[in-house]
Amino acid sequence: MILAVTKAVDETRALAAALAELARPGDIVVLAGDLGAGKTAFTQGYGRELGVAEQITSPTFTLVSQYLDGRLPLNHLDVYRLGQIEEVADLGLTELLDEGGVTIIEWGDTITPALPADFLEIRIRLGDGDDDRVLEIETVGPRWSARLRALATVLAPWALPDPGFPSVASAEPGEFDTSSLEPSDFEPHDLDDLDDIEGRPADRRIDPDHPSTGGEPC
Repeated sequence: MILAVTKAVDETRALAAALAELARPGDIVVLAGDLGAGKTAFTQGYGRELGVAEQITSPTFTLVSQYLDGRLPLNHLDVYRLGQIEEVADLGLTELLDEGGVTIIEWGDTITPALPADFLEIRIRLGDGDDDRVLEIETVGPRWSARLRALATVLAPWALPDPGFPSVASAEPGEFDTSSLEPSDFEPHDLDDLDDIEGRPADRRIDPDHPSTGGEPC
């Protein structure tokens, strides 16, 4: 597990954007956390990095929204209102996954038995301050586990030390050198930007006026 902290909603979006740099077709990202924790804000930042220009809002009543204008299709699901896990089939999840996009599922921890056993789970908890958030990021299955080192690299600006996984800050010289990452850890365009990934400041911001964020609450 990787632990990360953000101090503002824009930082949560920025963290999500960093994760989106690792996105591959067929990825599933499961978001968990209390109401108002920041699941929709996370999705906004993720979609912004994918190139989604449309305003992203939570599909609380429609359950499924699709954004097709980015470098990968983004499927955004909110399963809060599902009464039974059997209702997942009615969402057409299997078909969405077959389309080769990235699927983000708010409240996805409630339907994990219905998901392929291969996803990134992110639990967003309220922190001490009003805008503080603690994110618990855990890989499930081989697709995301193979990217664990890449995850540690892009999340370094927000990461907390975790005894189960060495942090970038405390690593020996060269231990988290991005030159040691396999090409499969990044999309081709990301390999050109490894220096930027290593040097990203902790307060990297996503433009709050961009249509994909829309000033929505977290």
